[in-house]
Amino acid sequence: MEIRYGKNLLNKFRDLIKSEKEEGIRPKTPKHIAITTDGIIKWAKKNDKPLEEAYSQSNLLVKSTIKTQIINNIPIITIYLLPSELVRNDSFPAAVDAIVNLFNELKNLEEIKKNMVKISVLGKWYDLPGRAVDAIKEAIDTTKDYDAFFLNFCINYDGQEEIVDACKLIARQIKSEKLDIDAISKDQIKENIYSSYFLPPDIIIKNGKEVLSGILLWDSPNTRIFFTKKLWPDFSKSDFSDALKEY
Repeated sequence: MEIRYGKNLLNKFRDLIKSEKEEGIRPKTPKHIAITTDGIIKWAKKNDKPLEEAYSQSNLLVKSTIKTQIINNIPIITIYLLPSELVRNDSFPAAVDAIVNLFNELKNLEEIKKNMVKISVLGKWYDLPGRAVDAIKEAIDTTKDYDAFFLNFCINYDGQEEIVDACKLIARQIKSEKLDIDAISKDQIKENIYSSYFLPPDIIIKNGKEVLSGILLWDSPNTRIFFTKKLWPDFSKSDFSDALKEY
């Protein structure tokens, strides 16, 4: 699903970066960090733990990441919470339960309210079971007026599908004669992807296998990849710090 806050949001970050460059300032922290949560199922099997415990640990790490975002003054964090292929996995019911629990907690989380953290969700989350959709909607609605920090979740998300959906939107604009085919550009595609009004990530923190997971494919050609070599439930604050040092 697209995120539509208006171009002012993207321009706000672009102007900040332009100002820093003009002043010769190298930002101490990145503007946008993306994090994958790969390895939850493998962690449960490896440690002989119930899958529910693995997802519970994942939720704790998400909440810890929010605190780290605020402490380090990172404007945007994107967490790849549920790949679309997991919908067909036997673990899907447990993943849905974890999402319901997480978003029910997030809408009341003190750090969210106090620090004005806006929650957004990228992907086809609206195709999830009703209880998950309701929990996500409530969290989005509760934080809709916040604008100090931005916390994005990729849920039922596929990076290639994101680009395909952008192409469909552009095709409809051409068909309705609102866009000329020669006007298609990289900027035009950016305006039609799910994360259209967010800066590309500066760093992707990759947990699990040392392979790319398809997160924010259009936005990540120049993004640094930090491989933790850990399964997501083993991710720690020191791993986050190490990624920041890489930046």
